[in-house]
Order: sequence, then C-alpha cells, then structure tokens
Amino acid sequence: MIVRLCGVTKRFGERVAVDELDLEIAPGICFGLLGPNGAGKTTTLRMIYGATEPTGGRVEVFGIDIAANPRAVRARLGVTLQDNVMIDPLDPVENLKVFGRYHLLREPELGRRIEYLVDFLELGSHAGVPVRNLSGGFKRRLAIAMSLMNDPELLILDEPTTGLDPAVRLALWAKIRDLRAAGKTVLLTTHYMDEAQRLCDRVAVMAGGRILADGHPEELIARHLARQAIEVDCNGDGERRIRAVLPPETRHLRAGGRLILYVDDASAVTPQLDGAAVDDGCGRTIRPTNLEDLFLHLTGASLEGGA
Repeated sequence: MIVRLCGVTKRFGERVAVDELDLEIAPGICFGLLGPNGAGKTTTLRMIYGATEPTGGRVEVFGIDIAANPRAVRARLGVTLQDNVMIDPLDPVENLKVFGRYHLLREPELGRRIEYLVDFLELGSHAGVPVRNLSGGFKRRLAIAMSLMNDPELLILDEPTTGLDPAVRLALWAKIRDLRAAGKTVLLTTHYMDEAQRLCDRVAVMAGGRILADGHPEELIARHLARQAIEVDCNGDGERRIRAVLPPETRHLRAGGRLILYVDDASAVTPQLDGAAVDDGCGRTIRPTNLEDLFLHLTGASLEGGA
C-alpha cells in the first residue's frame, strides 16, 4: 500500500479531530476523501504528509513510518494545499525555479522539469506574468505544477478546484486523469461530489473523524441506496400525500421545496405518484442515484426513511 493508517487518532485539547482511523490506499489510483466541514479530512492529510503528528496510531507512507523518517517520505510526495502558497511578485517560471531548488534540483534537470510542467499545466501563455496578476485558474494550475516539481509518486490535492469556473475545473480534471494514467497515486479531498464520482477509483466518506464507508463510488451507491432518485417539487401537503402512497421504508430527503425519493424502479411507483400529486401539478425529475445522494445518506444530512 502507498498509504496505511492504523488506529490513527488526533486530538486538539479535548476535541477529537480524527478518531482511531484505519485507512489504506493502493498505488496507482485516485482516492477521494469526502466529508462535511470538520469531518477530519484536512487533519488526516496533514498527518499523511507529516505536517501534523498523530496523538496515537501509526501512519505509513511508501511503507515508511513518517514519524521516524519524514524526509524520506516528503521527498517522494507532492502537496497542493487549499490555499495557494507562492511568491506573488514572481512569475510562474520563477516560482517553479525557487520551489525546484527546495527539492535540490539543479540545472539542467531543473530547466527540463520546469519546461515539462509549464507545458503539462498549460502555463506557457502566462509564464512571464507576475503571480499577483494571474487569474484563480492559472494560480491553481501553478500550485499543482509546483507540487509536481519533484516528480512525486503520491500527489495530495486538498480541494484542488474549489472556487474555479466549470471550464477550469474540467481542464484540471483532465490533468488529474493524465497523472493517474502515468502511474501516479492521487489523494484528493473535495466538496464537489460530481468531481469525486468522475475522478476517483475509490472514495472514503468521513464524519466525526471516522470512516463511514470506503469503496468504489458506484459500488457504494448500490450498497447503500436504491438505483434511482425521483425529485418532486411539492409543498408540505403534496409531500404528505406522496409519502402516504409509498412503502414506509422508502428513503427520502427534503431539500427546500423539493422532495427526493430513492427507489429501485421509478416506473413502478409512477402511477401512485400521479394519483397523489395530481392536484398540485408537481414537477418531477427521474435520474440515477449519485454520489451526492450517498454523501447525504451517510453523513446524516436530513435523510429520513428505512435503515
């Protein structure tokens, strides 16, 4: 395993941020660590790359106990933090040069590495522009390029696309796929469930410092929820009529003015829904159940119904 956490706990005073966590990440995959704010995701990442010491348990990366030999681990991984860390008056090439020297790279290897990363992250058009004048998307590309300077075996991305527009997100997704195809192991956190579902070979859903579920996204969805979701726009009276005609174990979620029902076969319950909501003119959408539904179910965000 590239990463192995065994009974890892992290306390900050009386608060338990990570609670006896067991986690394994195989090489060559994209692994997503998901959870609401305060779930313990970033603390877990910080223990994996050695910025935070666990209160208890053992963290191994590349088979090395990071507490015993953090330098050996850090030399083989790259980290992109939530907040960009770069030198604003310098341009991307100059930032890459400075960061490469942190990793003891020297010419001509340093120049070759910078040239490759400027091309790979498509920074060439702004390679001479001071960082303070770059858009958020270019800054994020540069942050990822900097984390790749040492050609790491493990790339850790903490919310890599937060706040970016859809086009930039799609471009970065393509780069993450390219890295995985090249044999890199990618560990990321994200609040975008569509991002995790599209990119990740495996995900772990955290809450309260613990792993609630771990597996391939589609496998987890099939294991925990029905195959289809029916979204119905309705008021409280409409919801009561709809729920009255469905089996009591039907899982459902209220999200504002929308009721979401989880069923294995939407066509089988359509007649009941038609009869229950006919006076309301309720709008209705039928779609496959997705990772966001699973996230809400596992983290207990207002989901009701059977176990």
